[in-house]
Amino acid sequence: MSIKLIAESGSTKTDWCLVGATKKNIKYKTSGINPYLQTEEDIINLLENELKLSKYTPDSIHFYGAGLSSDQKQNWLKKIFKKHFKVNKIEVNSDMLAAARGLCNKDKGIVVILGTGSNTCYFNGKTFRTAVPSLGYIAGDEGSGNHMGKRVLRYYAYNMFDEELKATFESMFGNDLNVIKDKLYKEPFANRYLGSYTQLLSQHRGHFMVENIIEDSFIELFSQHILKYRESWKYPVNFTGSVAYEFRDVLKKICQQYELTFGKVQRSPLKGLVEYHTK
Repeated sequence: MSIKLIAESGSTKTDWCLVGATKKNIKYKTSGINPYLQTEEDIINLLENELKLSKYTPDSIHFYGAGLSSDQKQNWLKKIFKKHFKVNKIEVNSDMLAAARGLCNKDKGIVVILGTGSNTCYFNGKTFRTAVPSLGYIAGDEGSGNHMGKRVLRYYAYNMFDEELKATFESMFGNDLNVIKDKLYKEPFANRYLGSYTQLLSQHRGHFMVENIIEDSFIELFSQHILKYRESWKYPVNFTGSVAYEFRDVLKKICQQYELTFGKVQRSPLKGLVEYHTK
């Protein structure tokens, strides 16, 4: 059996799985890889310092990631992987196709990514179609971690939080808005920083302000994206990503409100991708 290295990457983290090297699959985790946020040097350093495959050399690589919807970005990353891994058989695809194959395999359905960022598509079992373009973390990413993070920050900065949530925010992220703005506008990976604010939401479920932030963000996701697919009333709506998994109860409730079929929810599509590439 050939050795396959299968990976699924968001902007924050990458899940890797080495298949065929031993009886059991070997899993690894590294930081995220995104061609819009990192240079070639950044990615090579990440691979050298964080991904230790030991003595195993893959025969093929199947990589899915954020920021890889264009042929240009896919080919750019392929060259980096070829240089680092010394492997000729390399497949690079978007995180959207990863979610579609991982959640649906070859079935039809609506697929939604909700992690640091967000994206949606309709998958017909072979290819996917997007109804609304992704505008990224600055102008879009409805329902994502950084989208919720912006709401958390505004609630704090505009003095909308009660004393409990205000104290929690300050204990987790500090109370100096100048420092916070430096992290947003002067340091790299502002999307990851905003996404980290969802920790406050996770720790205070049940608080009416927290529930409002989560629900409002997801309602924007449904109204601006999911409901734009006429297929959403015909096929299951499936979700993947850390935010989707953490707040899956809210997603289920909103699906029921819109009379949609609530499908699968997975923290990562990697398990499904391994099945897709090994069957």
